[in-house]
Amino acid sequence: MNLAERLPLYLRLARLDKPIGILLLLWPTLWGLWFAGNGQPGWLVAGIFVLGTVLMRSAGCVINDYADRDFDGHVARTRHRPMAAGLVSKKEALLLAGGLALAALLIALPLNGLALLLAIPAAFLAGSYPYTKRFLAIPQAYLGIAFGFGIPMAYAALTGHVPLQAWLLLIANVFWTVAYDTEYAMTDREDDLKIGIKTSAITFGRFDVAAVLLCYAVFLVMMAWIGMTEGRGLIYHGGLLAAAVLVAFDQYPRIRLREPQRCFGAFLANNRIGGVIFAALVLDYLLHG
Repeated sequence: MNLAERLPLYLRLARLDKPIGILLLLWPTLWGLWFAGNGQPGWLVAGIFVLGTVLMRSAGCVINDYADRDFDGHVARTRHRPMAAGLVSKKEALLLAGGLALAALLIALPLNGLALLLAIPAAFLAGSYPYTKRFLAIPQAYLGIAFGFGIPMAYAALTGHVPLQAWLLLIANVFWTVAYDTEYAMTDREDDLKIGIKTSAITFGRFDVAAVLLCYAVFLVMMAWIGMTEGRGLIYHGGLLAAAVLVAFDQYPRIRLREPQRCFGAFLANNRIGGVIFAALVLDYLLHG
């Protein structure tokens, strides 16, 4: 096949046909940009981070499928992915991942030195996460750090330093990520047990639903505390209340019986939680400064 014919395979490998991962990575990055920029992060910086998020998430997906190429074929939900199905070679995958990562680096060049320096651990986290499923009991926590590393980068780009607030926001995102990615892992629990992959859904066992709800609670409490220290008003905290309602009346009913498809639906629905919080944050800054 020529390049035009292989392009759809590369798009699938980079998961560009499934933007949920981009959105879940983008929301915490945008929270960081708006907090660090006091509601005015600037269009250039915001654009760099949005495009960089798309590119790095895509590169991370390619590396994930490269790392899991011998496992995905044994999991019902992933057996038709391009690498698992033998449609894309290892060399192609590595070249694609490298090209996407290089493109992300090139668009980040206008940022300051500290932001570029932080891009190094960010890239390491994204590339190494897939391998943590072999030895970490809760690899979702590692994923949360990787997915939230745009936060300290945003503070570095806009303020020239990374305050404690940025790290607290990163920790809050870790709890959110553990919550939604445990729901994702609950979808594949039986297959993961067979092939020996470690996930939080397996580690939490019969306490998985309670653990997910606890992670959501810690996440929302931390977001509320961060909002108060940043002087955010009723609109922002109203957004957090709306997110809590979504957890109670949308997330919990979906996962309480542990049905795989409903758990996957709960994972997808986290886009609404991230979006609601960001919309409330933007509106709060617009109206209250």
